[in-house]
Amino acid sequence: MTGGTAGPAGTAGAHHAYARLVLETMPEESRVGLTLGFVRTFGIPDIARVLYGTGRMTTEPRSRAKATGVAMFTLIGQGLDSSDGRRIVDGLRRIHDRPDITPELMQYVLACFTVCPLRFIDDHGYRAVTGEERDAAYAFHLGLSDALGLPDPSNGGHLAGVESWMRGYESRRFAPSTAGRALWEATSKGLLAARLPAPLAALAPAVAASLLDQPLRTALEVRRPSTPVRALVTCALRARARSRRRAS
Repeated sequence: MTGGTAGPAGTAGAHHAYARLVLETMPEESRVGLTLGFVRTFGIPDIARVLYGTGRMTTEPRSRAKATGVAMFTLIGQGLDSSDGRRIVDGLRRIHDRPDITPELMQYVLACFTVCPLRFIDDHGYRAVTGEERDAAYAFHLGLSDALGLPDPSNGGHLAGVESWMRGYESRRFAPSTAGRALWEATSKGLLAARLPAPLAALAPAVAASLLDQPLRTALEVRRPSTPVRALVTCALRARARSRRRAS
């Protein structure tokens, strides 16, 4: 997904460290992670049906994902109270004001968009996410949830609570669906390939499948890639992280 051009200068102090992480420190890892968060929602049949029903995710996956990425990174970079932030929040309210999109579904989507980029950075970035950045990510998540009129599912008042709720929701709701499979087919062949380093992109969608965990592969009915492909992906990502670490 493609982020906006705004830097964290206009960001509210509460999530400044998060904005700096995803927009400046590790923007490429954040884009891949956000894309994986978007893909993760395909494992929930109710969400997959809504996305598939629009037609855009199967015919224009890059365009649809880019719009989502621009919206999220603008909110992160400019803040929820900026003029663009208020416009985007109002648009999100209108788009999702329909009976088949429940507050719980919205909570899950927002959790994926917050948690998955941080997971990818922890797993494949040149350094792990700091405690300050994690707290700042939670502050952003809480602010956006509140702006959309959604309750905080964490109960514990921190990001670990959001992750725990997300895992529980997935254990109850992940399931195969025709819509989810169609969305994966469209996304893995174009969108995810475009987000990967050049040596890996040529092997999509097998490479893309290597970035999915087993519960999501089961929900999307995706075979586990072969050992050589998984090893290639691991080596390529580790090499990239080492290179970035030396350059930082």
